[in-house]
Amino acid sequence: MEGLRAQRNEASDAIGAAKREGRDADAEIARMREVSARIKELEAELEAVESDRSELSDRIPNPPDPDAPDGETDEDAVVLREVGVRPDFGFEVRDHLDIGRALGLIDTEKAAAASGARFAYLLGDLVLVELALIRFAVGILAEEGFTPVVPPVLVREGPLYGTGFFPGEREMIYEVPKDELFLVGTSEVALAALHADEILEPGTLPLRYAGISTCFRREAGAAGKDTRGIFRVHQFDKVEMFSFVEPAAAKAEHERLLATEERILGALEIPYRVVDIPVGDLGAPAARKFDCEAWIPSQERYRELTSTSNTTDYQARRLNSRYRPSEGAAPEHVATLNGTAVAVGRTLIAIIENRQEADGSVSIPPALVQSGAPAKLG
Repeated sequence: MEGLRAQRNEASDAIGAAKREGRDADAEIARMREVSARIKELEAELEAVESDRSELSDRIPNPPDPDAPDGETDEDAVVLREVGVRPDFGFEVRDHLDIGRALGLIDTEKAAAASGARFAYLLGDLVLVELALIRFAVGILAEEGFTPVVPPVLVREGPLYGTGFFPGEREMIYEVPKDELFLVGTSEVALAALHADEILEPGTLPLRYAGISTCFRREAGAAGKDTRGIFRVHQFDKVEMFSFVEPAAAKAEHERLLATEERILGALEIPYRVVDIPVGDLGAPAARKFDCEAWIPSQERYRELTSTSNTTDYQARRLNSRYRPSEGAAPEHVATLNGTAVAVGRTLIAIIENRQEADGSVSIPPALVQSGAPAKLG
């Protein structure tokens, strides 16, 4: 096509020369029309080829870190450590929904009538615990150098492609077709878009943000799994960490995010374990991922509470986020990382179940009481 465009330019020049010299330009005009028609055909063909190429490249996942464990499912995850003491109850353990209902703090039936399955009303003092949890987490993150952000929860298609959630997880995302917008499943999407199509100047990095938002997930295909209570719901609140760093600092930043997650869990006195996620369960954007799983007494097992991923330059390339290593240097792509500081609903579950009392009440961790939560539920 480039060759034909050159021929069209030559024909145009020849037509101009013929007219200036008073010669007949019909042959040159016929040639230019023929070349232009062929260019139009090739442009349509090239557009189709580029569209196919783009669709294929969008599906290529980030190459995994060589240190990520082999395996395909969460059963292949490697347990790195267990922290905290699991409670030894001298009474029959109840789950968070039974406790919440008995105390008038959780209502899933009225929520189902209003919104459908997998929604819940949180009521009374449990709301104060949620607000204290968010305030506590944001305070910790401020100490760690994160800037608090309340980001948009509706985004265009571009940021979802840029962060790697599209095309692979499109069925999990709520869409508002009339406005061509989507409800985010994590504030990671909006935070990553903060520096899209931008070149950050030398000395700018690292940039760390703490996103505070409500999140939405359709949970398509997950029917019948964890549908009781507020463990797997369509709407939930979360505090998310997001970092832009130089590529050489990405691994150290990943450890920093994990340490921050563990700092929060330790302060909340929640028994947990850290697992290294296997290659086959990483998802498209992540090169390495660690999960912190809380002990859930009613299920007698650990369940995912937080997650932190090193996405290297995968998202930065798709979002065109770059930085200059030094004055006058050519721009390079940054590295981006994300981590859950607090997944509010699941953290409330872990607190309620691990700190339940024989009389049906729940004691609240002192760290949250200092942030405005009541000392006890019930």
